[in-house]
Amino acid sequence: MWWNNKRIYLDYAAATPVRREALYAYNDAVGTFGNPSGLHSESVAALELLEKSREAIARVLQCRAGELIFTSGGTEGNNIAIFGSIKTPQGAHIVVSALEHPSVLRSIVALEQWGAKVTRVMPDSHGQIKPEAVAEALTPQTVLVSVGWANGEIGVVQPLSAIAKVIRAYEERHGTRVFLHSDAGQAPLYEKSAIHSLGVDLMTFDSGKLYGPRGIGVLFIANGVELRPTMFGGKQEKGIRPGTENVALAAGFAVAIETVAKERDTETRRLLGLQKILITRLEKVSAIVNGEGAKHTLPHIVNVSVLDIDAEYVALALDHRGVAISTKTSCEERERESAVVKALGLEPWRAGSALRFSMGRDTTVRDITHATHVLAEVIAIIRSHQNAKK
Repeated sequence: MWWNNKRIYLDYAAATPVRREALYAYNDAVGTFGNPSGLHSESVAALELLEKSREAIARVLQCRAGELIFTSGGTEGNNIAIFGSIKTPQGAHIVVSALEHPSVLRSIVALEQWGAKVTRVMPDSHGQIKPEAVAEALTPQTVLVSVGWANGEIGVVQPLSAIAKVIRAYEERHGTRVFLHSDAGQAPLYEKSAIHSLGVDLMTFDSGKLYGPRGIGVLFIANGVELRPTMFGGKQEKGIRPGTENVALAAGFAVAIETVAKERDTETRRLLGLQKILITRLEKVSAIVNGEGAKHTLPHIVNVSVLDIDAEYVALALDHRGVAISTKTSCEERERESAVVKALGLEPWRAGSALRFSMGRDTTVRDITHATHVLAEVIAIIRSHQNAKK
Protein backbone atom coordinates (compact mmCIF):
# COMPACT_ATOMS: atom_id res chain seq x y z
CA MET A 1 0.00 0.00 0.00
CA TRP A 2 1.29 3.47 -0.88
CA TRP A 3 0.14 6.22 1.44
CA ASN A 4 1.51 9.39 3.03
CA ASN A 5 4.11 10.50 0.49
CA LYS A 6 4.26 7.02 -1.01
CA ARG A 7 3.08 6.39 -4.53
CA ILE A 8 -0.26 4.84 -5.41
CA TYR A 9 0.09 2.43 -8.29
CA LEU A 10 -3.05 1.96 -10.40
CA ASP A 11 -1.51 0.63 -13.61
CA TYR A 12 -1.53 -3.13 -12.97
CA ALA A 13 -2.86 -3.76 -16.48
CA ALA A 14 0.43 -2.45 -17.86
CA ALA A 15 2.72 -4.38 -15.53
CA THR A 16 2.33 -6.26 -12.27
CA PRO A 17 4.97 -6.31 -9.53
CA VAL A 18 6.73 -9.64 -9.16
CA ARG A 19 5.24 -11.78 -6.40
CA ARG A 20 7.61 -12.59 -3.55
CA GLU A 21 7.02 -16.31 -4.06
CA ALA A 22 7.88 -16.02 -7.76
CA LEU A 23 11.01 -14.01 -7.00
CA TYR A 24 12.16 -16.64 -4.50
CA ALA A 25 11.57 -19.39 -7.08
CA TYR A 26 13.54 -17.44 -9.66
CA ASN A 27 16.44 -16.80 -7.29
CA ASP A 28 16.55 -20.44 -6.23
CA ALA A 29 16.60 -21.56 -9.86
CA VAL A 30 19.41 -19.23 -10.93
CA GLY A 31 21.85 -21.73 -9.48
CA THR A 32 20.56 -24.37 -11.91
CA PHE A 33 22.71 -22.95 -14.65
CA GLY A 34 23.18 -25.88 -17.01
CA ASN A 35 21.97 -25.77 -20.60
CA PRO A 36 18.78 -27.89 -20.75
CA SER A 37 19.85 -29.28 -24.14
CA GLY A 38 23.08 -30.83 -22.85
CA LEU A 39 23.85 -34.37 -21.70
CA HIS A 40 25.74 -33.93 -18.42
CA SER A 41 24.30 -33.78 -14.92
CA GLU A 42 24.04 -29.98 -14.78
CA SER A 43 22.06 -29.99 -18.02
CA VAL A 44 19.80 -32.81 -16.83
CA ALA A 45 19.02 -30.85 -13.65
CA ALA A 46 18.16 -27.76 -15.72
CA LEU A 47 15.93 -29.76 -18.05
CA GLU A 48 14.11 -31.36 -15.12
CA LEU A 49 13.38 -27.95 -13.59
CA LEU A 50 12.28 -26.54 -16.95
CA GLU A 51 9.86 -29.41 -17.51
CA LYS A 52 8.62 -29.25 -13.92
CA SER A 53 7.80 -25.57 -14.52
CA ARG A 54 6.05 -26.36 -17.81
CA GLU A 55 3.96 -29.07 -16.11
CA ALA A 56 2.98 -26.70 -13.28
CA ILE A 57 1.77 -24.07 -15.77
CA ALA A 58 -0.09 -26.75 -17.74
CA ARG A 59 -1.93 -27.87 -14.59
CA VAL A 60 -3.17 -24.32 -14.02
CA LEU A 61 -4.24 -23.98 -17.66
CA GLN A 62 -5.71 -27.52 -17.65
CA CYS A 63 -3.87 -28.55 -20.78
CA ARG A 64 -1.04 -30.95 -21.61
CA ALA A 65 2.51 -29.84 -20.90
CA GLY A 66 3.38 -30.79 -24.48
CA GLU A 67 0.95 -28.12 -25.71
CA LEU A 68 3.04 -25.30 -24.22
CA ILE A 69 6.21 -23.72 -25.54
CA PHE A 70 8.15 -21.08 -23.64
CA THR A 71 8.55 -17.66 -25.25
CA SER A 72 10.05 -14.34 -24.16
CA GLY A 73 6.57 -12.94 -23.45
CA GLY A 74 3.29 -11.89 -25.01
CA THR A 75 4.62 -10.01 -28.03
CA GLU A 76 6.84 -12.85 -29.18
CA GLY A 77 4.10 -15.40 -28.51
CA ASN A 78 1.62 -13.44 -30.61
CA ASN A 79 4.13 -13.07 -33.45
CA ILE A 80 4.95 -16.80 -33.45
CA ALA A 81 1.27 -17.75 -33.41
CA ILE A 82 0.19 -15.34 -36.14
CA PHE A 83 3.07 -15.67 -38.59
CA GLY A 84 3.42 -19.39 -37.89
CA SER A 85 -0.21 -20.13 -38.71
CA ILE A 86 -0.05 -18.47 -42.15
CA LYS A 87 1.74 -20.76 -44.59
CA THR A 88 1.50 -18.34 -47.52
CA PRO A 89 0.15 -14.79 -47.05
CA GLN A 90 -0.88 -14.44 -50.70
CA GLY A 91 -4.57 -15.32 -50.89
CA ALA A 92 -4.95 -16.05 -47.17
CA HIS A 93 -7.80 -14.37 -45.29
CA ILE A 94 -7.49 -13.25 -41.66
CA VAL A 95 -10.24 -12.06 -39.31
CA VAL A 96 -9.11 -9.90 -36.39
CA SER A 97 -10.85 -7.93 -33.69
CA ALA A 98 -10.27 -4.18 -33.93
CA LEU A 99 -9.49 -4.13 -30.20
CA GLU A 100 -6.26 -6.12 -30.26
CA HIS A 101 -2.86 -5.35 -28.79
CA PRO A 102 -0.35 -3.77 -31.21
CA SER A 103 1.67 -7.01 -31.29
CA VAL A 104 -1.37 -8.63 -32.90
CA LEU A 105 -2.60 -5.79 -35.10
CA ARG A 106 0.81 -4.87 -36.49
CA SER A 107 1.70 -8.48 -37.21
CA ILE A 108 -1.47 -8.75 -39.24
CA VAL A 109 -0.77 -5.46 -41.03
CA ALA A 110 2.57 -6.96 -42.11
CA LEU A 111 0.79 -10.04 -43.48
CA GLU A 112 -1.67 -7.75 -45.25
CA GLN A 113 1.22 -5.93 -46.91
CA TRP A 114 2.53 -9.31 -48.09
CA GLY A 115 -0.74 -10.20 -49.78
CA ALA A 116 -3.16 -11.46 -47.12
CA LYS A 117 -6.74 -10.20 -47.04
CA VAL A 118 -7.86 -8.90 -43.65
CA THR A 119 -11.30 -8.28 -42.15
CA ARG A 120 -11.34 -6.19 -38.97
CA VAL A 121 -14.36 -6.92 -36.81
CA MET A 122 -15.60 -3.89 -34.89
CA PRO A 123 -17.00 -4.22 -31.36
CA ASP A 124 -20.42 -3.01 -30.30
CA SER A 125 -20.60 0.18 -28.23
CA HIS A 126 -19.93 -1.83 -25.05
CA GLY A 127 -16.71 -3.32 -26.43
CA GLN A 128 -18.07 -6.79 -27.17
CA ILE A 129 -17.01 -8.74 -30.26
CA LYS A 130 -20.17 -10.55 -31.32
CA PRO A 131 -19.84 -14.17 -32.48
CA GLU A 132 -22.27 -13.45 -35.31
CA ALA A 133 -20.00 -10.62 -36.52
CA VAL A 134 -17.11 -13.08 -36.67
CA ALA A 135 -19.33 -15.59 -38.49
CA GLU A 136 -20.22 -12.96 -41.12
CA ALA A 137 -16.55 -12.21 -41.71
CA LEU A 138 -15.52 -15.82 -42.44
CA THR A 139 -14.81 -16.89 -46.02
CA PRO A 140 -13.57 -20.15 -47.57
CA GLN A 141 -10.10 -18.53 -47.63
CA THR A 142 -10.06 -17.71 -43.90
CA VAL A 143 -7.15 -19.39 -42.14
CA LEU A 144 -6.88 -17.38 -38.91
CA VAL A 145 -9.18 -15.57 -36.48
CA SER A 146 -7.60 -13.53 -33.67
CA VAL A 147 -9.70 -12.24 -30.77
CA GLY A 148 -8.19 -11.37 -27.40
CA TRP A 149 -9.66 -13.04 -24.32
CA ALA A 150 -10.13 -9.76 -22.44
CA ASN A 151 -9.24 -6.24 -23.49
CA GLY A 152 -6.43 -4.66 -21.52
CA GLU A 153 -7.79 -1.11 -21.83
CA ILE A 154 -11.50 -1.42 -21.08
CA GLY A 155 -11.52 -4.86 -19.44
CA VAL A 156 -14.29 -6.39 -21.55
CA VAL A 157 -14.14 -10.20 -21.64
CA GLN A 158 -14.89 -11.67 -25.05
CA PRO A 159 -17.12 -14.75 -25.60
CA LEU A 160 -14.32 -16.96 -26.92
CA SER A 161 -16.15 -20.27 -26.60
CA ALA A 162 -19.13 -18.88 -28.57
CA ILE A 163 -16.76 -17.51 -31.23
CA ALA A 164 -15.05 -20.91 -31.40
CA LYS A 165 -18.43 -22.59 -31.98
CA VAL A 166 -19.28 -20.43 -35.00
CA ILE A 167 -15.83 -21.09 -36.44
CA ARG A 168 -16.14 -24.86 -36.00
CA ALA A 169 -19.62 -24.82 -37.53
CA TYR A 170 -18.23 -22.92 -40.54
CA GLU A 171 -15.39 -25.45 -40.87
CA GLU A 172 -17.86 -28.34 -40.97
CA ARG A 173 -20.02 -26.70 -43.62
CA HIS A 174 -17.16 -25.67 -45.88
CA GLY A 175 -14.50 -28.28 -45.19
CA THR A 176 -11.92 -25.66 -44.21
CA ARG A 177 -9.50 -25.29 -41.28
CA VAL A 178 -9.47 -22.03 -39.35
CA PHE A 179 -7.11 -21.41 -36.42
CA LEU A 180 -8.54 -19.41 -33.49
CA HIS A 181 -5.81 -17.41 -31.76
CA SER A 182 -6.26 -15.39 -28.58
CA ASP A 183 -3.99 -13.12 -26.59
CA ALA A 184 -4.84 -14.03 -22.98
CA GLY A 185 -3.52 -10.73 -21.59
CA GLN A 186 -4.92 -9.94 -18.14
CA ALA A 187 -7.70 -12.52 -18.22
CA PRO A 188 -5.97 -15.42 -16.37
CA LEU A 189 -5.79 -13.24 -13.26
CA TYR A 190 -9.56 -13.39 -12.81
CA GLU A 191 -10.92 -15.91 -15.32
CA LYS A 192 -10.67 -19.66 -14.76
CA SER A 193 -8.10 -20.94 -17.21
CA ALA A 194 -9.62 -24.21 -18.43
CA ILE A 195 -8.05 -23.54 -21.79
CA HIS A 196 -9.65 -26.38 -23.75
CA SER A 197 -13.14 -25.18 -22.78
CA LEU A 198 -12.44 -21.93 -24.66
CA GLY A 199 -12.05 -23.72 -27.99
CA VAL A 200 -8.87 -21.90 -28.99
CA ASP A 201 -6.08 -23.37 -31.09
CA LEU A 202 -3.45 -20.85 -30.01
CA MET A 203 -3.27 -18.72 -26.87
CA THR A 204 -0.54 -16.40 -25.60
CA PHE A 205 0.35 -15.87 -21.93
CA ASP A 206 2.76 -13.32 -20.47
CA SER A 207 4.35 -13.74 -17.03
CA GLY A 208 4.77 -9.98 -16.65
CA LYS A 209 0.97 -9.56 -16.62
CA LEU A 210 0.53 -12.27 -13.97
CA TYR A 211 2.80 -11.19 -11.10
CA GLY A 212 5.70 -13.17 -12.53
CA PRO A 213 9.12 -12.08 -13.80
CA ARG A 214 9.31 -10.28 -17.13
CA GLY A 215 10.92 -11.85 -20.16
CA ILE A 216 9.03 -15.15 -20.11
CA GLY A 217 5.68 -16.42 -21.35
CA VAL A 218 4.09 -19.46 -22.90
CA LEU A 219 2.27 -20.10 -26.14
CA PHE A 220 -0.45 -22.76 -26.03
CA ILE A 221 -0.54 -24.77 -29.26
CA ALA A 222 -3.38 -27.29 -29.29
CA ASN A 223 -2.56 -30.84 -30.26
CA GLY A 224 -2.82 -31.24 -34.02
CA VAL A 225 -1.95 -27.61 -34.77
CA GLU A 226 1.25 -27.27 -36.77
CA LEU A 227 2.98 -23.91 -36.96
CA ARG A 228 5.47 -22.86 -39.58
CA PRO A 229 8.76 -21.92 -37.89
CA THR A 230 9.37 -18.19 -37.90
CA MET A 231 12.70 -18.34 -36.05
CA PHE A 232 15.63 -20.56 -36.85
CA GLY A 233 18.34 -22.13 -34.76
CA GLY A 234 18.32 -25.13 -32.46
CA LYS A 235 15.54 -27.59 -31.79
CA GLN A 236 14.43 -26.14 -28.46
CA GLU A 237 10.69 -25.82 -27.87
CA LYS A 238 9.88 -28.17 -30.73
CA GLY A 239 11.95 -26.04 -33.08
CA ILE A 240 9.28 -23.34 -32.97
CA ARG A 241 11.13 -21.11 -30.53
CA PRO A 242 14.85 -21.92 -30.82
CA GLY A 243 17.37 -20.64 -28.32
CA THR A 244 18.48 -21.78 -24.88
CA GLU A 245 15.52 -21.66 -22.50
CA ASN A 246 15.66 -19.40 -19.44
CA VAL A 247 15.10 -21.97 -16.70
CA ALA A 248 15.05 -19.48 -13.81
CA LEU A 249 12.41 -17.27 -15.45
CA ALA A 250 10.29 -20.33 -16.23
CA ALA A 251 10.46 -21.40 -12.57
CA GLY A 252 9.39 -17.94 -11.43
CA PHE A 253 6.52 -17.85 -13.92
CA ALA A 254 5.27 -21.27 -12.81
CA VAL A 255 5.07 -20.21 -9.17
CA ALA A 256 3.43 -16.89 -10.08
CA ILE A 257 0.63 -18.46 -12.13
CA GLU A 258 0.05 -21.14 -9.49
CA THR A 259 -0.31 -18.45 -6.83
CA VAL A 260 -2.65 -16.40 -9.02
CA ALA A 261 -4.88 -19.46 -9.52
CA LYS A 262 -5.09 -20.14 -5.78
CA GLU A 263 -6.11 -16.56 -4.98
CA ARG A 264 -8.30 -15.96 -8.04
CA ASP A 265 -11.77 -16.30 -6.48
CA THR A 266 -10.98 -14.31 -3.33
CA GLU A 267 -9.17 -11.57 -5.20
CA THR A 268 -11.93 -11.30 -7.82
CA ARG A 269 -14.55 -10.70 -5.12
CA ARG A 270 -12.37 -8.12 -3.38
CA LEU A 271 -11.63 -6.20 -6.56
CA LEU A 272 -15.27 -6.21 -7.67
CA GLY A 273 -16.02 -4.30 -4.47
CA LEU A 274 -13.22 -1.84 -5.12
CA GLN A 275 -14.32 -1.45 -8.73
CA LYS A 276 -17.80 -0.34 -7.64
CA ILE A 277 -16.30 2.22 -5.25
CA LEU A 278 -13.93 3.49 -7.92
CA ILE A 279 -16.67 3.89 -10.53
CA THR A 280 -18.92 5.75 -8.06
CA ARG A 281 -16.15 8.17 -7.17
CA LEU A 282 -15.14 8.70 -10.80
CA GLU A 283 -18.72 9.47 -11.79
CA LYS A 284 -18.69 12.32 -9.24
CA VAL A 285 -16.16 14.12 -11.43
CA SER A 286 -18.39 13.58 -14.50
CA ALA A 287 -16.32 10.69 -15.83
CA ILE A 288 -18.09 8.36 -18.27
CA VAL A 289 -17.18 4.69 -18.16
CA ASN A 290 -15.98 3.19 -21.44
CA GLY A 291 -17.18 -0.36 -21.94
CA GLU A 292 -20.04 0.09 -19.49
CA GLY A 293 -22.93 -2.26 -20.12
CA ALA A 294 -20.76 -5.14 -21.34
CA LYS A 295 -22.00 -8.52 -20.11
CA HIS A 296 -18.66 -9.45 -18.60
CA THR A 297 -15.66 -7.35 -17.61
CA LEU A 298 -12.51 -7.92 -15.59
CA PRO A 299 -12.83 -6.67 -12.01
CA HIS A 300 -9.62 -4.65 -11.85
CA ILE A 301 -9.96 -2.29 -14.84
CA VAL A 302 -12.00 0.91 -15.06
CA ASN A 303 -11.62 3.05 -18.18
CA VAL A 304 -13.28 6.47 -18.22
CA SER A 305 -13.40 9.62 -20.33
CA VAL A 306 -13.84 13.16 -19.04
CA LEU A 307 -15.07 15.87 -21.40
CA ASP A 308 -12.64 18.64 -22.35
CA ILE A 309 -9.54 17.26 -20.68
CA ASP A 310 -6.24 16.15 -22.19
CA ALA A 311 -5.69 12.60 -20.97
CA GLU A 312 -1.89 12.81 -21.16
CA TYR A 313 -1.85 16.03 -19.15
CA VAL A 314 -4.05 14.49 -16.47
CA ALA A 315 -1.94 11.33 -16.28
CA LEU A 316 1.25 13.39 -15.92
CA ALA A 317 -0.36 15.66 -13.33
CA LEU A 318 -1.44 12.62 -11.30
CA ASP A 319 2.04 11.14 -11.61
CA HIS A 320 3.52 14.39 -10.26
CA ARG A 321 1.16 14.02 -7.29
CA GLY A 322 2.13 10.41 -6.65
CA VAL A 323 -0.59 8.49 -8.52
CA ALA A 324 0.27 6.19 -11.44
CA ILE A 325 -2.40 5.55 -14.08
CA SER A 326 -2.33 5.26 -17.88
CA THR A 327 -4.28 6.57 -20.83
CA LYS A 328 -4.10 3.43 -22.99
CA THR A 329 -2.03 0.29 -23.46
CA SER A 330 1.59 1.10 -22.62
CA CYS A 331 2.75 0.04 -26.10
CA GLU A 332 0.66 2.90 -27.53
CA GLU A 333 1.13 5.44 -24.72
CA ARG A 334 2.68 8.06 -27.00
CA GLU A 335 -0.34 8.05 -29.34
CA ARG A 336 -2.78 10.92 -28.84
CA GLU A 337 -5.92 8.76 -28.80
CA SER A 338 -6.95 5.37 -27.52
CA ALA A 339 -7.57 3.17 -30.57
CA VAL A 340 -9.67 0.85 -28.41
CA VAL A 341 -12.01 3.57 -27.13
CA LYS A 342 -12.21 5.02 -30.65
CA ALA A 343 -13.27 1.61 -31.99
CA LEU A 344 -16.34 1.65 -29.72
CA GLY A 345 -17.90 4.19 -32.08
CA LEU A 346 -18.97 6.58 -29.33
CA GLU A 347 -18.53 10.35 -29.12
CA PRO A 348 -15.21 11.24 -30.83
CA TRP A 349 -13.88 13.20 -27.83
CA ARG A 350 -13.79 10.09 -25.63
CA ALA A 351 -10.76 8.55 -27.33
CA GLY A 352 -8.55 11.55 -26.56
CA SER A 353 -9.63 11.91 -22.96
CA ALA A 354 -9.57 8.27 -21.84
CA LEU A 355 -7.99 7.34 -18.52
CA ARG A 356 -7.36 3.76 -17.41
CA PHE A 357 -7.30 2.83 -13.74
CA SER A 358 -6.22 -0.74 -13.10
CA MET A 359 -6.02 -2.22 -9.62
CA GLY A 360 -4.17 -5.16 -8.13
CA ARG A 361 -3.48 -7.21 -5.04
CA ASP A 362 -2.02 -4.25 -3.09
CA THR A 363 -4.78 -1.77 -3.93
CA THR A 364 -6.90 -0.57 -0.99
CA VAL A 365 -9.97 1.59 -0.49
CA ARG A 366 -7.71 4.32 0.87
CA ASP A 367 -5.67 4.22 -2.34
CA ILE A 368 -8.79 4.68 -4.44
CA THR A 369 -10.12 7.43 -2.20
CA HIS A 370 -6.88 9.37 -2.36
CA ALA A 371 -6.36 8.82 -6.10
CA THR A 372 -9.84 10.03 -7.02
CA HIS A 373 -9.47 12.99 -4.65
CA VAL A 374 -6.28 13.99 -6.47
CA LEU A 375 -8.02 13.47 -9.82
CA ALA A 376 -10.84 15.80 -8.73
CA GLU A 377 -8.28 18.45 -7.80
CA VAL A 378 -6.54 18.18 -11.18
CA ILE A 379 -9.82 18.40 -13.09
CA ALA A 380 -10.86 21.41 -11.00
CA ILE A 381 -7.61 23.18 -11.95
CA ILE A 382 -8.24 22.40 -15.63
CA ARG A 383 -11.81 23.71 -15.42
CA SER A 384 -10.60 26.87 -13.68
CA HIS A 385 -8.11 27.57 -16.46
CA GLN A 386 -10.74 26.90 -19.11
CA ASN A 387 -13.19 29.31 -17.46
CA ALA A 388 -10.49 31.97 -17.15
CA LYS A 389 -9.96 31.86 -20.91
CA LYS A 390 -13.63 32.44 -21.70
